[in-house]
Amino acid sequence: MARKTGTQILSYRVVVEKEAYQDGSQVYVTQVPSLGISDYGGTIEEALAHTERLIKFHIESLVEEGEAVPVPDDIRNIIVTTSQVQISSAKKLAFA
Repeated sequence: MARKTGTQILSYRVVVEKEAYQDGSQVYVTQVPSLGISDYGGTIEEALAHTERLIKFHIESLVEEGEAVPVPDDIRNIIVTTSQVQISSAKKLAFA
């Protein structure tokens, strides 16, 4: 008798940042904070596709090793934003 297998949908927050190499070429870097993994790609779509495969591989590896899988992110409780502040132009800023 064949065993039915179900699937579970797990949601993890993925942060995408655009970075530039010294030669001026660009890459999109992804980070999955809850899992402590990251990947990259030449486009956002490529970076996200790589990251989805990495998330799946990472979770399947944890299961195979008998390790606990980090709790998926409750995306209803995540707010991502930026803040803009005004700094006097008289101040000399040194960026890292």
